[in-house]
Amino acid sequence: MMLGMSLSTFTMVHVVISLIAIVAGLVVMFGMLGSKAMPGLTAIFLLFTILTNVTGFMFPFEQLLPSHMIAILSLVLLAVACVALYVMQVSGPWRWIYVVTALASLYLNMFVLIVQAFLKIPSLHELAPGNPPNGPAFAVVQGIVLVFFVVVIAAEVRRFKPLSA
Repeated sequence: MMLGMSLSTFTMVHVVISLIAIVAGLVVMFGMLGSKAMPGLTAIFLLFTILTNVTGFMFPFEQLLPSHMIAILSLVLLAVACVALYVMQVSGPWRWIYVVTALASLYLNMFVLIVQAFLKIPSLHELAPGNPPNGPAFAVVQGIVLVFFVVVIAAEVRRFKPLSA
């Protein structure tokens, strides 16, 4: 039992939180290309991404796993993004610091989503068996997503100039 829920219920809550974070993050990311601040959706993205990482530590484990290391890195990035946005109001260099840290945390969430998809969806698991998944199909998908995020983050660093934070 975690937080009064069975493991399967807690897993479902964790997955829903993760999907809300990803969808909100993608909307915020594309909004940033047009320099739209979207404060409400940004808060949802940041909060639910933090919750995704925190709830990931609530699953039973005996040793620190790669997923925990990704969550720790993501939480550090999110802390910096929150300071850049809410304390420093994305002024001066805090603008690009916010863009990089927020979108890097979104990328990490997408990375984990892809890993989980290859583990849980039978047709994908056949293409990249193992835990963690391996093989060319998995590498190609992760590579495409990585290149996409590098290109978008680079564009956002140049273009994102919010009218209000």
